Amino acid sequence: MKAKKLKRWTGFDTVVTVLAILAVAITLYPMVYVVSASISDPISVMAGNVVLFPVGFSLDAYRIVVANMDFWRSMLNSVLYVIVGCVLMFLTTVLVAYPLTRPNLKFRKILTYYLLIPMYFSGGMIPAFLVVSNLGLYDSPLALILPGCYSIWNIILCRTFMASLPTEMIDSALIDGSDQFRTLLKIVLPLSKPVIAVIMIYTIVGVWNSWFNASIYTTREEIQPVQLYLRHILSAASSSLQSRFLEQLPPEVRQGYQQMAVSANQIKYAMIVITTVPIIAVYPMFQKHFTKGIMLGSLKG
Repeated sequence: MKAKKLKRWTGFDTVVTVLAILAVAITLYPMVYVVSASISDPISVMAGNVVLFPVGFSLDAYRIVVANMDFWRSMLNSVLYVIVGCVLMFLTTVLVAYPLTRPNLKFRKILTYYLLIPMYFSGGMIPAFLVVSNLGLYDSPLALILPGCYSIWNIILCRTFMASLPTEMIDSALIDGSDQFRTLLKIVLPLSKPVIAVIMIYTIVGVWNSWFNASIYTTREEIQPVQLYLRHILSAASSSLQSRFLEQLPPEVRQGYQQMAVSANQIKYAMIVITTVPIIAVYPMFQKHFTKGIMLGSLKG
């Protein structure tokens, strides 16, 4: 059997490889720096000695952040918004996408075109704010959940995937006496795991990183998500940031921390690391179906 000839390495391959390595380095450097600075010696961080790897070792910034109750309250709010948002996004996406794949649905094409209009054209921020206010949702957790509980892009994506499933399988189930809801639950959804994984990971990342809606729809600190809380912290003055965190510590603990040179920037780095870990931990849960689902629409067969 003739051996397969290896591909010759060309100058183009070299350029692409170098660019890819540079892109990875540019992407990873801020993450590595933030982690290194958050666990380095506070004096070294303030002196600017941390460039890539940690200099010394200190977990004082993490101890201060962990002892801050406002931070954990905002984290709990974000977890709640992510869970409720994912459930509502799943329901609105699936229950709209599946009927649009059924050929016997009246005005199916008209409804599809109708959905495409607001996907490209929206009323803008002011009409959205007026709708939220007139519905009595202002300063309510629902104002941070309901506006993002559906996505027309996700509906179109899910509809496209479901339409590619074998119609014979669905029709045979209906002929055997299964109703539409049972067919969706027992046949369509198990086959749609790749696209559902993509929609869920996009929803989780979007809700977890969302802060703008919270900044315009609420003024109550007790319901703000962690990203808005983090934004306030990052924009706060260094001295006021450090004093704000120290004021919330117990007196016996506060006295010890006030004698330490924990920089405000190091507290910010520790908060960034803590808020990033949950969203990174979510990816492996969906990795099995994510790669297949993300390629949806790249090939048509």
